[in-house]
Amino acid sequence: MNLTGKVCVVTGAARGIGFSLAKQLLAAGAKVMISDADEKALQVALKSLSSDRVSAWKTDVRLESDISALAENAESQLGPIAVWINNAGVARHKLITEYTEDDIDWMMDVNYKGTVLGCKYALRTMKEQRAGHIINIISTAGLTGVPTESVYCGTKFAVRGFTQALQEEAAQFNIRVSGIFPGGVNTAFWDTAREQKSPVEKYLTPDDVARAIVSVIEMDDNCVTHEIVLRSMKDANFNLQELNK
Repeated sequence: MNLTGKVCVVTGAARGIGFSLAKQLLAAGAKVMISDADEKALQVALKSLSSDRVSAWKTDVRLESDISALAENAESQLGPIAVWINNAGVARHKLITEYTEDDIDWMMDVNYKGTVLGCKYALRTMKEQRAGHIINIISTAGLTGVPTESVYCGTKFAVRGFTQALQEEAAQFNIRVSGIFPGGVNTAFWDTAREQKSPVEKYLTPDDVARAIVSVIEMDDNCVTHEIVLRSMKDANFNLQELNK
């Protein structure tokens, strides 16, 4: 897809991977609607991006009314949606015995329900155009279990299964759906678990992930990447044994 003039929606875009995606998409010539539940951080991001091709809309992805409003305002302000990136995600790092019901609901609602709702409204508008690309940013935690991330892993395994099913549903409308599986990324995600994880120099940067995603979107329209796994070459867990599984 040639991104020049195309409208892209990015959730969880006030910081981290989402913010880097907004920068990369703008650099590629796209028009971008950034969204986040944190209004203050969202406005800081909007000011930092400093472009007449970017708009912002406060969105709690757990609420269908918010997702509906995001889609409606993206179209009314920028035009038909060509790309929708479900990036919003949350985690709490604990042993399963320490999780509260609120912890579980929060992760399920943001990570799984938020992605499902985003895809629902993206597909509605893209069906009319018979074109578009939905990107679900998942995590390598959706590929293998990780201690102290059991609930988070569960939400990401669920998103992977949903994404695989959606790929089959969307293909009949000429809509591409891709699942992106980043490994460790140097973002605030790890703030509550730094003592348990690899040093940050072994992580990918948000820009690393964003560049890879934009390259997937820019592939020729007759080609689709269903899944892509991104890992840092400095990650101690990255080895030939994993590649040969």
